[in-house]
Amino acid sequence: MYALLRGDLSAAEKINLLQEFFGTLGATAPLAYVAMVTGEVVLAPLPGAMLYAPGGIIFGGFCGGLLSLTGNVLGAGLACQIMRTLGRPSIERAMVRGSLRKYESRLVRSGVWIVFLLRINPLTSSDLVSYAAGATSMPLWKVMLGTFLGMAPLCWAQSYLADEILTAFPKLIYPLFAACALYTIVIVWVGRNMLKQIASEAAS
Repeated sequence: MYALLRGDLSAAEKINLLQEFFGTLGATAPLAYVAMVTGEVVLAPLPGAMLYAPGGIIFGGFCGGLLSLTGNVLGAGLACQIMRTLGRPSIERAMVRGSLRKYESRLVRSGVWIVFLLRINPLTSSDLVSYAAGATSMPLWKVMLGTFLGMAPLCWAQSYLADEILTAFPKLIYPLFAACALYTIVIVWVGRNMLKQIASEAAS
């Protein structure tokens, strides 16, 4: 990230540095990339496009998409389990006192398709969906399967487009940064309001 944000480098030089960095990791580069994407999902609200698009440049369209998809599925399962381990008691108190209880059975029954529809929407935060799923009794495999089905088109599309477009027009990396920064601000605002609402229902 430091190299990509440096002001003394051209866009093409930044992309070259990114490729060289992963090149130094040798055979462990794919594992390192999957770990970074997994961490991005768990550490909401970091924008995934900062990693999915460069994946196409580093590993090629198909492999970059596959690796980013793998990280997303693993991250979704991990974020869901973290919520159930650390945050479930507070959520359950809110559900008992609030209006969330009536949606519980529907979420569990149709979990795969609900997660799929949320994931396939590019404006929905992948991170928040994972944690929200952890607040329900939805089976973990449904969360991960819905994530796989919904994120596959986005991961491969971004990876293939980055492989072709960012390589040919490296200066497009700057609008990508701007979009990711705006995305982060919006998701922080939405997440903050959601937490306030949950805390209010749990306290009432």
